Amino acid sequence: MINSKPKRWLIITGVFTALTILSYALILNPVFQEKAGWHLNQWMGRVRIWLNPPAEVAFSDAPQSEADPGSVTVPQIATLTTVQAGTGESEETEYTFDPVPLAYSIEGGAYFSQHNRWNYCGPANIAMALSYWGWEGTHDDAAKGLRTFSKDKNVMPYEMADYAREQAGMGAVVRVGGDLDTLKRLIAAGFPVVVEKGPHFRDIHYQFTWMGHYQTLTGYNDQGEYFIAQDSYIEPDYHQPYALFIDEWRSFNYLYLVVYPTEKENDVLNLLGKDVEETRNYQNALKKAQDELYQTTGVDQFFALFNYGTNLVNLRDYSGAAKAYDQAFLIYDALPEDQSIRPYRILWYQTGPYFAYYYTGRYMDVIEKATKNSIEMVRDDLPALEESYYWRGMAKIAIGDQDGGVEDFLTCLEYHRDFNPCVVELNKQGIFL
Repeated sequence: MINSKPKRWLIITGVFTALTILSYALILNPVFQEKAGWHLNQWMGRVRIWLNPPAEVAFSDAPQSEADPGSVTVPQIATLTTVQAGTGESEETEYTFDPVPLAYSIEGGAYFSQHNRWNYCGPANIAMALSYWGWEGTHDDAAKGLRTFSKDKNVMPYEMADYAREQAGMGAVVRVGGDLDTLKRLIAAGFPVVVEKGPHFRDIHYQFTWMGHYQTLTGYNDQGEYFIAQDSYIEPDYHQPYALFIDEWRSFNYLYLVVYPTEKENDVLNLLGKDVEETRNYQNALKKAQDELYQTTGVDQFFALFNYGTNLVNLRDYSGAAKAYDQAFLIYDALPEDQSIRPYRILWYQTGPYFAYYYTGRYMDVIEKATKNSIEMVRDDLPALEESYYWRGMAKIAIGDQDGGVEDFLTCLEYHRDFNPCVVELNKQGIFL
């Protein structure tokens, strides 16, 4: 009698091999990635997070509070800078706009996925926004001008705006403190809007965590209460609910970026209303953050205080900003010790605390935050965070550690070639590359 076991084994092996080849073919297929890759990653992540629960993440070495984060009070709030009246125009200035339709969608433009690429939402979204105005480049073209190191952790909004102006010949404006009405007004006038927000995604270790993300809004629907987003991580024409969007947008000071042909600049500025002038925009955003201090709890209150500090930095009130950040970090340390709740990457994306602490002479705080709460929080052993190295280098120079400062500036340039702030500081130390 012939033994059928080897034959069955060959059949099973062949089927397994075929399924493996098919799986890899789908995973590597860009169309599959754009349509289903995000959903597959989410389900795979759920299994891995169950097998490997998230680790605890602390923001500082301060003793952890046992208080319920929902009941944390804002200490010494009266010592914070009060919102000043706007300059250059009357507080009573009224802006009126034509009513917008209940739903609108901008047609055309290209969609670019960030899958199979590293931290690519910046290049992908600026490329999508530019494509609506006839720009024919791709996300890879944008990346060449925005990222000189393949695993750069973040592209800043000002870098995207500079790229639009200098490389694509477009106009660009960045504002904060935005609201739904402003976004809908811009979209209804035909201007796609890039927003920066903080959703929760699976990271490279399949941990469910908060992280920074850009999203290009090209439509809205008031009846369904959602935006139409070209989301480079999820999918094109993604329906982003208003309520969830607001929660995620808060963590980046309600920042938005509009690119446009230069001949349409007046059209864009007229749509900004009270936020057309930059200083006034930061004052308005400061007031919005101040209001939210008393309307939020837990991590949302942390973001409100952080935004308060960021707006004060942009208004050059570094002392007031430092106080706000101090209080924000107290709330942070009272949050549950869970990286799915604590936004531990925040200093990768927002550098306001470095400005505030450096310009109030708190150099050791700059060094500690840049080291323990930014560079050492990178989990892939490639801390490509040029801004953190720059500010740590600045603080080291300020306390007399010239060698340490120079080393940080040189490391900065390894992760971002020709990063001008680091080049300038090296030149001051007599080092010319």
